[in-house]
Amino acid sequence: MTTIQNSSSVPLRHLVGGRWIDGSGEPAHSADPAHPDVVVASYRMAGSEELDQAVRAAEVAQRCWQDLGLIQRGRILRRAAELLAERSEDIAVLMTREHGKTLPESRGEVAGSVETLHYHASRARAADGSTYPSGHPDEVVRTVRRPLGVVAAITPWNFPLQIPVWKLAPALLWGNAVVWKPASDTPAVAAAFAEVLHDAGVPAGAVNLVLGPGALGSALVARDEVAGVTFTGSDAVGRLIREAVVPRGAKLQMELGGHNAAIVLPDVDPAEAAEVLVGAVVGATGQKCTATRRVIAVGTAYDELLPELAKRFEALKVGDGSLADSQVGPVINERARAEIDHAVEQAVREGAEVVARSAARLPTDGHFVAPTVLAGTPELTICREEVFGPVVTVLRADDLDEAISIANDTRYGLTAALFTTDERAVRQGLAELDAGLIKVNSPNTGSELHAPFGGLKDSTFPAPREQNGDSSADFFTWSKTAYLRTATPRGDRS
Repeated sequence: MTTIQNSSSVPLRHLVGGRWIDGSGEPAHSADPAHPDVVVASYRMAGSEELDQAVRAAEVAQRCWQDLGLIQRGRILRRAAELLAERSEDIAVLMTREHGKTLPESRGEVAGSVETLHYHASRARAADGSTYPSGHPDEVVRTVRRPLGVVAAITPWNFPLQIPVWKLAPALLWGNAVVWKPASDTPAVAAAFAEVLHDAGVPAGAVNLVLGPGALGSALVARDEVAGVTFTGSDAVGRLIREAVVPRGAKLQMELGGHNAAIVLPDVDPAEAAEVLVGAVVGATGQKCTATRRVIAVGTAYDELLPELAKRFEALKVGDGSLADSQVGPVINERARAEIDHAVEQAVREGAEVVARSAARLPTDGHFVAPTVLAGTPELTICREEVFGPVVTVLRADDLDEAISIANDTRYGLTAALFTTDERAVRQGLAELDAGLIKVNSPNTGSELHAPFGGLKDSTFPAPREQNGDSSADFFTWSKTAYLRTATPRGDRS
């Protein structure tokens, strides 16, 4: 069992076959991004032996979990929601320590995860199939859902609780057994959620947690026993997973990167648009696939919007996410900080102008970066390669046609936003923007858990979407079509 301790290092173990076990791999730990010398959690990584045990435990448990029935599985998910709500403050504090996001952001993520569990639990009493008319008077045609079997979940660090809940809740609801490999930067939050599921009554082997490096995830998705893989992360890793999973015919669901644009037309209040955009850029320190990376201001909107963005960025307070006055926390690790700083420096060398940076002095002992507004052109490297941090580039366009062309000039297609009061512009944006999620007069970030979520182009893999109940069911089950015709009992034949 994992005991959450908010003031000291958390000792972690792997959950395999219903038992908490030590790994046979190398020692590892996670650290506080605001105080890198502070160890948050420590453990021994899982090796091939623990991975093999986890997959075999999932195989054994899956049929019993399936036979438990949809409604009883829903009851267990509802109990998990209740336990997560009871432990919400402890887990939120742990998340801020291990991830770095501000405490209000962590609390919001835990609350959203509780709601997601309740949502999927309630789906246990929804219709689980469809009926169709038949050409035969004594026949009924209906669909029947059956689980895939063993599902591998590979989840990222930027939403260490919410994204796993998006994946594990529907996977479990529909009778699959799960082997879960979370990101190495946030293992303590993952262990805390695995403990919630374990304590809620998910039977031994139906959920297995293995902690370790990316190579462990690669070995997991390559297993022949794994019938489905759900992954959120970088497109580079996604390509490797696709090569391992698709040839053997397993199901694959992936949500990958984004280079999201927000178009601002001159008919909106620049101050209101700027207020929304700041949150879309710096929320979770910009470490969101959906975060606004480019703002494309049309016509006179450019000169009006730029100073509004600048003064808001300059007023941002960067600091330890546990402090009440911190608006932007650290990035996840030193590598991430260096990559962001390098991208900004490269943009300046290529001709970009630094319009604004947070004026507050950055703490010196953590992985902090200054939220930054750049002005430049679409040719900048930073306008083509995703930078996972609180940095935005403002671009100029003469009209909406040019703005949409600039927005679409990327291999990604996750989110787009359009700020306008013009209904014709909205219709054009919905029709022409290459994005799976389009927001009008609201931030690129954020989505409703009951609506389908996913991107286009290199931001996704063509599979049923995440979050929405019907889409989740379509991914985590196989659908059978049954033709049910009545037969005449032998004794009734004339």
